Amino acid sequence: MGEGKEKPLNKYIWLLTASLITIQVGRPAVSWSIHEKLLCARAQFFAKTFSSSSDKTYNLPDEDPEPFQAFVGWLYSAHTPTPVEEKDLDILYDLYLLDTKFRARELQAQTMASVKKFYADSDTYPGLRRVQYVYANTEEGSAMRAMLVSAVARGLVLRGDGIPQHWDKALQKNGSLAVDLVRAVQGWSLSPDTVPDARAEGEDGSVSVKDEDEDDEDEDEEMTEDGEHELKAEDVKKEDPMGELPNGLVNGIKH
Repeated sequence: MGEGKEKPLNKYIWLLTASLITIQVGRPAVSWSIHEKLLCARAQFFAKTFSSSSDKTYNLPDEDPEPFQAFVGWLYSAHTPTPVEEKDLDILYDLYLLDTKFRARELQAQTMASVKKFYADSDTYPGLRRVQYVYANTEEGSAMRAMLVSAVARGLVLRGDGIPQHWDKALQKNGSLAVDLVRAVQGWSLSPDTVPDARAEGEDGSVSVKDEDEDDEDEDEEMTEDGEHELKAEDVKKEDPMGELPNGLVNGIKH
């Protein structure tokens, strides 16, 4: 995973006062000593917790130390891990879930931007297991859910060769995910002229997309050829962008 360039705290330097908070994470516990004002200024959860308590120690036994370490790194550097490979996204997903609990709005925005940038730059789409992981750990209305499902909807639509078997099974079992995919497509505000209409069949039984004047036939043929070329280009990848992760891996972590 790329380390990226750390950014200076600048406006947060004045928060590095003498008062420290000890956060114990995981089992067995790993401890971090964090500047109290910095922690409370950047995460609403801790601001509320320590505003009503004089105890300077807080336990998070059910959290994973690794994403919390990334959280602490962000507190002091305003930097989040930069993914180079798809497996590098795992820490960002976990960090986002931690952000949600801690109500660190700025960090949520940064992790979301990093995930989106990776998929855009690599021209890939989220895999099923990562989508399921996010669905299992977020609630309806989650921004990360919405982004992932919209990306998946686009990937499935552009495949042109049907829904992969593992996605088919998952959608039959997870009604919420299936409904969200439909809603994502609805949110595209597609023109009726670009959506196939099964009610309007041509003489050869084919589905009509749009009735065109004869003068536009050459233009339509050119657009069709370009469209087919683009779809083929998307299909020629070293890995199936909508495929499953290797066996034994869930969210990139062995179980």
